[in-house]
Amino acid sequence: MDAVNLIVKRQVKKPVKTMYLYHQEGDSGVSYPEMVLALGYFDGVHRGHQEVIRTAREIASIKGKALGVMTFHPHPKTVLSSKVKEENMRYITPLPEKEEQLSKEQADYLFIVHFDKLFAALEPQEFVDQYVIGLHAVHVVAGFDFSYGRMGKGTMETLPFHSRKKFEQTTVGKVTDKDQKISSTLIKESILEGKIENANRLLGRSYSIGGKVVEGEQRGRTIGFPTANVQINEPYLVPAVGVYAVQMKIRNAWYNGVCNIGYKPTFHDEKSPNPEIEVHLFDFNEDIYGENVIVHWHAFIRGEKKFSSAEELVEQISQDKEKAKCILQSSLAP
Repeated sequence: MDAVNLIVKRQVKKPVKTMYLYHQEGDSGVSYPEMVLALGYFDGVHRGHQEVIRTAREIASIKGKALGVMTFHPHPKTVLSSKVKEENMRYITPLPEKEEQLSKEQADYLFIVHFDKLFAALEPQEFVDQYVIGLHAVHVVAGFDFSYGRMGKGTMETLPFHSRKKFEQTTVGKVTDKDQKISSTLIKESILEGKIENANRLLGRSYSIGGKVVEGEQRGRTIGFPTANVQINEPYLVPAVGVYAVQMKIRNAWYNGVCNIGYKPTFHDEKSPNPEIEVHLFDFNEDIYGENVIVHWHAFIRGEKKFSSAEELVEQISQDKEKAKCILQSSLAP
């Protein structure tokens, strides 16, 4: 078998070796050890995905081999469908966030394969030859619904045939929660419907969004509730309009708060193109304009509504703040 037919465009130095692979003619020049390879798209890196990687990690430990995790970017829909554009895609974990989450899974190698038309045209055998056997995989682990190769013709049932007897495989069955299959689709639906507690349970952690604090209308300061206006910096899914109990990370420290996602109908008759994310932090009074922050979403409190006056809004925010404090005290208790 020839060396893997890939070009490594760049390598990021991390505890896990992150390799960005592009399908092109030529030898990558990189030599890999024998490894157990976990395969999947892994948007969300949810509990089902974690089970795939955990299984691969256990097998790698037993065999004394390296652990590799392979994912793909951008989303196949953006390549295979003329109706879906990458600039319009929204992810549970945009690529930097997915890398961050996967780097916590104790892999030796993280392979991020560029999904383009050349890659999509690979026959199942070509994918296995180049991206599995070529990476010295001795065992492959994936979910029961994983597919590979042109038009997804390769499945976990056909993988033994395509393996050329070079590696073994383990298929991870359906991981469920309350009799429902845990899936990225189900988590996306929960986020978009504001069912954050449900999304967090399926993820196995709090849903998070990264962004930068930018100047807003500064109206919150005039009514006694200063807010940080968070402008997201990656194509995250934004939860449904409403009020949430949140935490926000600033300069490596976490602060509790309450967040409103919406259009501020009390002060605006017309909707802006996108809802704003405004976080009021408890017991915090620092200038953080321009700071990169991370928001963790813990619980939905209520939907957005239009109030008859600023005074009525202030009263409601006070109630939201107390409710958020109770929620966070309960959910963060050891």
